[in-house]
Amino acid sequence: MVKHAASPSPADRQALLADHRRLKMARSAHAYVRGSTEKFYQWLEARGDHGLPRGPPVWICGDCHLGNLGPVASAAGEVEVQIRDLDQTVIGNPAHDLIRLGLSLATAARGSDLPGVTTASMLEEMMAGYQAAVGGEGEAGGPSKRPRAIDAALNRSVARRWRDLAEERIEDVLPAIPRGRRFWDLGEDESAALAELFSTEDVQRMVTALKSRDTDAEVSLIDAAYWMKGCSSLGRLRYAALVGVGGSPGRAEELCLIDVKEAVQPAAPRYPDAVMPRVNAERVVAGARALSPHLGERMLAGRLLGRSVVLRELRPQDLKLEIDTLSREEAKAASHYLGAVVGRAHGGQMAPEVGAEWRADLFRRWPKGLDAPFWLWSSIVDLVASHEAAYLEHCRRYALAEHAA
Repeated sequence: MVKHAASPSPADRQALLADHRRLKMARSAHAYVRGSTEKFYQWLEARGDHGLPRGPPVWICGDCHLGNLGPVASAAGEVEVQIRDLDQTVIGNPAHDLIRLGLSLATAARGSDLPGVTTASMLEEMMAGYQAAVGGEGEAGGPSKRPRAIDAALNRSVARRWRDLAEERIEDVLPAIPRGRRFWDLGEDESAALAELFSTEDVQRMVTALKSRDTDAEVSLIDAAYWMKGCSSLGRLRYAALVGVGGSPGRAEELCLIDVKEAVQPAAPRYPDAVMPRVNAERVVAGARALSPHLGERMLAGRLLGRSVVLRELRPQDLKLEIDTLSREEAKAASHYLGAVVGRAHGGQMAPEVGAEWRADLFRRWPKGLDAPFWLWSSIVDLVASHEAAYLEHCRRYALAEHAA
């Protein structure tokens, strides 16, 4: 593999990763919400399920915030907005995904200086979109029904090619991963372990199935680096691997970028009687295939350095939704659409009669005259208040640390 300039040693990474995490979470209340999954579930555990609807046992995202939804490409190149991060996925209560998404929408509304009445309308639209999708009514994916911000994201996604992915992820289109702020050199044990992982039959089969019709095509690990990426995942094993498929050694016919990410115990609560894979990487892949088929078909569970990891092929069309500022009408339309995305992900796992019963239960808990169901609204009010206080305290501690340095 290619050698590069000096990077932080594996022993020095944790302090740098922790500093980066604190910085990212201090940037805005919305960023803090995205990076504080554990706090969300601490609140849920303290509250219990009292007053919340108890939905059918299905795979849920477990961390269903705005940044974890976005355009995702299938292996065949079809693009849809789906759930794009399944680290926290479990078989659990679908109401938890609705509360998590509602919290994310509420903090996005505050970041857009939208009034509280708009937040209430956004939650109403989110629930309306969700219920319609669970009941199989309407299609959120039609161009005429997509809000402008999401339509723009899909258009950008469809137009992207390998060069865009290379320049965005590895800052170059040459077959190497340049070291710098995001990509760091590997230790000898990491290099050896990744080389061994990518020589296994399962990984070779996955890569050739995605990139080549020739199942006997040679798969070679061209380069790999430690990847400083994300917020909630900082501190876990995370690698970018550049793989060549076909051709002769050193001159691959196709290039493939693989994300190798450690899978850990989820914070999201599962239903007590739910049967799930015991290995965390296998749980993540199973949840992805149930909730986000485009993504799930490009994922594989493996082991690296004695830890459970998920391998995922990165496609140029995979994008996270960046919704920073919205008008009132755009916010309502986006909330309806994203509610429908989650509704389809949940509803696709339910038998028709189960989906109808769940939808009816949600309607029964939604008294007329309220903009959003009370169980949802009261949950969001509590969560916004607790996260706002925690965010300000986080910023105070960050400022003190910066001053002391």
